[in-house]
Amino acid sequence: MNKWLQLAQEVFEIEIQGLEQVKKDLDHNFDLAIEILAKCKGRVVITGIGKSGLVGRKIAATLSSTGTPAFFLHPVEGAHGDLGMLQKEDVVLAISNSGETDELNAIIPSLRQLGLRIISLTSNPNSTLGKLSDLVLKVKVPREACPLNLAPTASTTATLVLGDALAVCLIKKKEFKEEDFKLYHPGGFLGKRLSEPIRSLMHSNIPLVSNTESLKKALEVMNKTNLGIVIISDEKNILQGVFTDGDLRRLACKENIDYNKSISEVMTKNPKYIQESEKSAKALDLMEEKQITVLPVVNNDKEKKLVGIIHLHDLLGKGKLKFS
Repeated sequence: MNKWLQLAQEVFEIEIQGLEQVKKDLDHNFDLAIEILAKCKGRVVITGIGKSGLVGRKIAATLSSTGTPAFFLHPVEGAHGDLGMLQKEDVVLAISNSGETDELNAIIPSLRQLGLRIISLTSNPNSTLGKLSDLVLKVKVPREACPLNLAPTASTTATLVLGDALAVCLIKKKEFKEEDFKLYHPGGFLGKRLSEPIRSLMHSNIPLVSNTESLKKALEVMNKTNLGIVIISDEKNILQGVFTDGDLRRLACKENIDYNKSISEVMTKNPKYIQESEKSAKALDLMEEKQITVLPVVNNDKEKKLVGIIHLHDLLGKGKLKFS
C-alpha cells in the first residue's frame, strides 16, 4: 500500500478512536447542558482561541441556523470591551482543550460577575477553566493524529462533533421544523430581509448628542436607550463619532473619569457606519467582521448626515426595538 494512503488511513483511525472515547465519556452533564441551552432566554456565546476558536465559530453558525441564537466572542476582544455585548440571560460555551488557555481564562471571572452560566468543553475537568465553569463537557481523546501529538487534530474533530450533537439535540428539544429552518437561510425570510435596503429596517430615533455636550449627558442618553452606544454629531447633524459602554470601561481603566469633559474628547472618531441605500446584508457582514451590534446610518459617504441607526436584531428579524 502507498505510504501516504496508509498514513491517511491511520489518521482516520486515530480520529475515530478519539470520537469513540468522547462518546463513552458522555454523561449526565450533557443532559444538563441541553436543558440549560434550551431554556436560554438570551444568546449562546461561544468563545475560544486558536483552533478552538475556529471550531467555536462553526458551532455558533450551526446553532444559529437551527433555532438557537448564538455568536462567537473572541476572548481577547472580550477583554478589551466586547463583554459589553453580553446579557445576563446569555449562556457561554467556553472551548479549551487544556483548560489552561490564559486569554480565555482571563475573562471567565468577569463572565461570572455578569451572572452568565458557563459550560466548558475541555479535556481536563480539573483545569482552571473546568473549575470556573458551572458545567463541564469532557472532550478528551487518546492522542492527536499529528505524528508529533501536538497539532490539534483528533481533539478539534471531537469538539466539532460534540457541538453538532448539542445542536441536533436542541433541534429535537425545541421541535425545530423544516419551515423554521427555511426562515434562517437564503431564499427564506432572512434572505429576503437581508436583501432589503437599510432604510427600510433602520430606526430614525437615534441615541444622539451634540459634540459640544458633556460625557455625563452622553451617558444619560446612552442609558435611556439601553443599546450600549450613543452617537455624536455636529450642529449640521453630521456623524462625528460614537461612544460605547466598552469605551467607558476602557476610559475608567486609564484615568479618573471627568464627567464634565466634552464627549468629543473621548469619543471614537471615524466610526464604522452604513449608508441608508446599502443592502442589509452588507450591514450584517460589517457587524460580524467588526464584532459590533449597532451601526449609525448616514445618507451617503460624502456628507455622512445621520438618518438612523440599525441594530443586529433588526437585521435578523428579532422584532422592533423600543426606545424609551
